[in-house]
Amino acid sequence: MDENLNNKNNTNKKLMIYIITFFVGCLVMYAVVYFFPIAITEDVIKEVRDVTITDTGIAEAVEKVYDAVVIVSTYRDGSYIASGTGFVYRNDGDTYYLLTNYHVIEDGDNVTVTFTNENVVETEIVGYDRYADIAVLSLESDEELVVAELGDNDETRVGDTTFAVGAPLDSAYSWTVTRGILSGKDRLVEVSLDDSNTSDFAMNVLQTDAAINSGNSGGPLCNANGEVIGITSLKLISDGVEGMGFAIPIEDAVEKAEQIISGEVITYPYIGISMTDFSRAYYSQYYSLIRDSGLENGVIVIAVEDGSPAAEGGIRANDIITAINGEDVTNVAYLKYYLYQHGVGDTVTITVYRNGDTQDLEVTLGSDGQTL
Repeated sequence: MDENLNNKNNTNKKLMIYIITFFVGCLVMYAVVYFFPIAITEDVIKEVRDVTITDTGIAEAVEKVYDAVVIVSTYRDGSYIASGTGFVYRNDGDTYYLLTNYHVIEDGDNVTVTFTNENVVETEIVGYDRYADIAVLSLESDEELVVAELGDNDETRVGDTTFAVGAPLDSAYSWTVTRGILSGKDRLVEVSLDDSNTSDFAMNVLQTDAAINSGNSGGPLCNANGEVIGITSLKLISDGVEGMGFAIPIEDAVEKAEQIISGEVITYPYIGISMTDFSRAYYSQYYSLIRDSGLENGVIVIAVEDGSPAAEGGIRANDIITAINGEDVTNVAYLKYYLYQHGVGDTVTITVYRNGDTQDLEVTLGSDGQTL
């Protein structure tokens, strides 16, 4: 019994020693902090300053595509007329194919490309699609060239990192890299073919806030893996607009390019009408027609070609087209966009306003080498 009592007393003593030691330690730490705060602060600051942070950003991704990018120079009758950007997107043996915008080579009869090693090579214009704003160039090379890796827009998400490589302004800034995010997908943007204030057609594009400048046209828009997801094509320029650039989805571009390379004739549906927008016709002989319709927008049919798909489908002059297959047609640009989603021989439902009534007319699309 005495032995148990002694053990208990020893345990209590040890516990008291631990408690006293703990409180003494706390008092010592408090005293150090209280009397020497500057020294401790200096040690902490010194430790933070000794940390080195290394951020390589997207450098490795840029390196994957950089040497596939070229500067495109367009000539007519030996005279330089325009420049832009392009990139090597595929090869077949010693034949390499490059993508750029149609508007970069428009009106040219000779096109050269400059590589990052400063080699200038003359190319062949394989073909182009004006409405898709796609052109394909080719060249022969015994040396292996860098071919850009293509991405998949089904895998992209709004907010993903994007970067563009191109030649903004002039050759002094060739192969400039700009970085941003994917700001939007499936944007419909109206485009003018002749730099006028009216829109000729609409394009389905990707939106990015990566800086896009004159000369970037035709260059690659890439994801963070260095894969090409689009071809930079245009940007919005207006007061109050900042950082809104657009690129043709790579899937759309490649589809057109493969048709061009294979020699397939690219045709667009034809219905056989002449037409105008509300905005163009408001102060004209169509003023009363627009006012009486009560509509805010649409496309006015000026005339219908005899024997055309439109005539056979029942469309008449002074009809106002308001929809195609249920998609609202606000102007000529959108009419062409929705029409061009279909092929020759397809039947579409065209909704028209006529004499106070709305009618749905079935029109089978044709083609005679024209676009409308």
